[in-house]
Amino acid sequence: MLLSTDHQQKPDNLNFEANGNGSQRVTDEDDASTAVESSVPTHPLGIKPLGNKYFHTGTDARVSLGYLQVLPDEMLAQLFEYLDKRTLRLLGYTCKFLYAHCSSDDLWKTIFLESEFKDKSSFKWQGSWRATVLGLSPEKRIKIDCSNVFSDVLHRPFVCSHISLPKYTRNIPPANKIPSLDDLTYEEFAEKWSKKPFILTRCIQSWPVLKSWNMDSLHKMYSDVVFRAEAVDWSFDTYYQYMKDSHDESPLYLFDKKFAEKMKIDVGKSPDAAYWNPDCFGKDLFELLGAERPAHRWMIIGPERSGSTFHKDPNATSAWNAVIQGAKYWIMFPPSAQVPGVYVSEDQSEVTSPLSIAEWLLEFHAEARRLPECREGICHAGEILHVPSGWWHLVVNIEPGIALTQNFVPKAHLSDVLSFLKYKADQISGFKKEVEDPYTLFVDRLRVEYPELLDEAIKQMEKKQGNKKRTWDQVVGHDCTDDGPEQKKGGGFSFAFGFGDDIDEEDEIP
Repeated sequence: MLLSTDHQQKPDNLNFEANGNGSQRVTDEDDASTAVESSVPTHPLGIKPLGNKYFHTGTDARVSLGYLQVLPDEMLAQLFEYLDKRTLRLLGYTCKFLYAHCSSDDLWKTIFLESEFKDKSSFKWQGSWRATVLGLSPEKRIKIDCSNVFSDVLHRPFVCSHISLPKYTRNIPPANKIPSLDDLTYEEFAEKWSKKPFILTRCIQSWPVLKSWNMDSLHKMYSDVVFRAEAVDWSFDTYYQYMKDSHDESPLYLFDKKFAEKMKIDVGKSPDAAYWNPDCFGKDLFELLGAERPAHRWMIIGPERSGSTFHKDPNATSAWNAVIQGAKYWIMFPPSAQVPGVYVSEDQSEVTSPLSIAEWLLEFHAEARRLPECREGICHAGEILHVPSGWWHLVVNIEPGIALTQNFVPKAHLSDVLSFLKYKADQISGFKKEVEDPYTLFVDRLRVEYPELLDEAIKQMEKKQGNKKRTWDQVVGHDCTDDGPEQKKGGGFSFAFGFGDDIDEEDEIP
């Protein structure tokens, strides 16, 4: 039955603090009552969780499926992934249960990415993937009352898209807090902080972008510039529309490695530079590779709830992440930690984790927070966070934000990077195809500029590899005797964690 047309719209403008660089600052000391998760609103179609079915006295919409009733919702969802937009739309008009399934925006996002829209950088975003693909302006949309549809498959993504982030990002246990400092000298960084995460609150205050960049100013200056946002290349105007009116469980994250060239800005300590590398991190040894270095810097923009699931930075590099507008919640673990909900293949090349940040927060955050290795913090506008080589990290925007990030190789982690390039060549990413042997290329450049540093790093690398082999032999129970070859005494295996997910063939999410 057709009901009222859908008049739900979001405000025309994103709300930011008066200074243009973020909303009111959130602190861990805020009243705990503000962190209590508010109840999830009613699904726009009225869909309810499966458990509600047992308290329902009316007709269950699923009885209208006929022979399709034998298929569970999970299988129906997979089956509908093979339908084109016309078939999916028409199938949704057969009954309320199928209308609810065929209105799932995850299905329409897939159709969008396989349609003519995939190659369009500018178009009118209509508030959802379905409305955009079908060209449905607000006055053309209808709502079907699906209040007798009970499905966790359909309701769960809606719950995930409405979780209360403050419940997870505030009241950080004191032992977990990422240290916050004013600034550091390079000597302090090298001596004490190169292997630890930290936040600097007064390191980047002189960057011009802190005064000139906010969401509205970027929209005004770069509206027609096309940026990369995960699987799509959109003009900033299109992405800006999407940010203002999106209900995705995992919002698209604008993540562009060529932003400086596209925006025609200088990076470095020239008179007209928009920003520069902080002095405290010292020399970035990958600079020796010049034009042959892998992708290393990105501009990151996203709405609230956007971010990246657990991963390690590519090629064993370290990273810094500077927030220009907004605020980001970080939860981090050292390289050897076993992160709840994150599973790594035996060869360390594949990472399996929940599909979305919201799912991980709902299922694993409480367990993770109790681990002694856990580190958490909120990085606000005007602050910069250090990600040490090999550390696991999940990051989520707790408000719409802009950030700049860069991967680098400090002297303290040179042996880690060399080891990665030499022993995990199949996991190297970001280099151009012409660079066939990154390890040899890097070693040759280091030998010219820093021969003593290289020799020391190679010694450390070989020592670590020797220790790893001895540890492995102990775990699997190999015993070399004078009487013959190795004999296996026991079973089992142990492995260290590798790095995170690719966003495409060349890029890693820092």
